[in-house]
Amino acid sequence: MLTRVDKPALLKRLFELGCLYSGQILSYTKITGQLYDAGNTTTLANYLKLLSNCGLLGGLEKYAGSVIRQRSSSPKFQVYNNALLTSQDDEIYSTAIVNPKLWGRLVESSVGTHLLNHSISERYNLYYWREGNNEVDFILEKGDKVIGLEVKSGASADNAGMGVFNEKFHPDKMLLVGTGGIPYAEFLKINPKDIF
Repeated sequence: MLTRVDKPALLKRLFELGCLYSGQILSYTKITGQLYDAGNTTTLANYLKLLSNCGLLGGLEKYAGSVIRQRSSSPKFQVYNNALLTSQDDEIYSTAIVNPKLWGRLVESSVGTHLLNHSISERYNLYYWREGNNEVDFILEKGDKVIGLEVKSGASADNAGMGVFNEKFHPDKMLLVGTGGIPYAEFLKINPKDIF
């Protein structure tokens, strides 16, 4: 299927920004402020969908239990290959692993990459959830089953968002990957269909 791209420079810049901010939530309004000749948010959403269809960069929607509210949410960028994130950064492995903030982003993005790629073949929906300061990194939904998944790479495994999400949506499972949970290197070997 061919898709018309009227603003190739905008598509390129959206791709670069999306890769750089993989694992982060950015509103289309904030993105337009960073882009020259941005057009409107509909154009950006269409270009993000095109990038996702190409297997490069996805935009996860917010889990809300309602299709209408999901569609109007800000996307959480997620690369299909973590090399697209690391290629945008000058940091090398030896410095990234000792920088907790950067390492956390890399670990979360690698888990997201794993989940996003399997969501296609295993036919489940992948979302994020945020309400105020409470957040759960990934929500997996297959049929009527819902799983909340939080990624932690730091010293503390605390996350109030998991409790709030659990109370509000009553998922089938809440999983912690990384500190205090399933080691992330082990999780990346698991087919996500096996956690349902």
